[in-house]
Amino acid sequence: MELRHLRYFVAVAEELHFTRAAERLHMAQPPLSQQIRALEDELGVSLFQRHQRAVRLTPAGERFLLRARALLEGASQAADEARRAARGEIGELNIGFTSSLPLMPLLPLALQHFRRRHADVTLHFHEEFTREQFQLLGSNKLDVGVVRFNGEEDTPGLQLRELRRDRLVAVLPQHHPLAGEAAIPLLRLSGERIIGYPSSSGNWLTRRLEKLARQAGFDWRVHQLAGEATTQIGLVAAGLGLAVLPAPLQCVQLPGVRYVPLLDDDAYMTLSVAWRSSNPSPLVAALVDALLTAGGQID
Repeated sequence: MELRHLRYFVAVAEELHFTRAAERLHMAQPPLSQQIRALEDELGVSLFQRHQRAVRLTPAGERFLLRARALLEGASQAADEARRAARGEIGELNIGFTSSLPLMPLLPLALQHFRRRHADVTLHFHEEFTREQFQLLGSNKLDVGVVRFNGEEDTPGLQLRELRRDRLVAVLPQHHPLAGEAAIPLLRLSGERIIGYPSSSGNWLTRRLEKLARQAGFDWRVHQLAGEATTQIGLVAAGLGLAVLPAPLQCVQLPGVRYVPLLDDDAYMTLSVAWRSSNPSPLVAALVDALLTAGGQID
């Protein structure tokens, strides 16, 4: 049984006249009658009572009409959804992001851009460190990632576009001798008790700071580990040391904490959008475009 057989049957059932149904279907009447006979033979039942001047549905035909209409409606909806998905109007996206992204205006602005044309797309958000996002992108578990990445290593199979660069800031206890400075070089933090990420966290900030410290002539040593930026800030407030984090985290205002920008030329972390090179999804392209547009609108 094919969908065209259902369309033929519904037309005859609604018209109760083979000639009018044939005209409605833009076909000749004899082939239509033959197709209905073939359908009845396939089903093993009579769908119509045929009289010289009238056609009526049999009880089996009345029952079949309900199902035939539902099947045709379902097929129409499926075709419409397929076309909408191809145009990027519906579907789902899995989006990865680093912990500082929700603290920035970039994400809500990008989502506003995206939602204007893709209101029916379901978005799933996953907070992950950059390294984990790269792994999830590679295994098709993420569609788009927003990562902190300064190009420390190759990312085969992925495309990245820079969204913005954020200055690194020293997070200091308010009574620290450097807390009143307008800005400082990283060298001024030599010998301090540092709070930082575990090496296994998948965060590239520690590697960035180690490189900057070598350039400045000292070793960057982490004394207190904390896997979350907000935890690091809380430990600074408790007087357990100092931290260095991207500037957007300055919005976390705790009593006893001061933020001082670093002066070093390379003391920044890049925020980028990442996606699989092999992913042709129009939804991915639309979200990447929305993020890039939002990134260009924020100082």
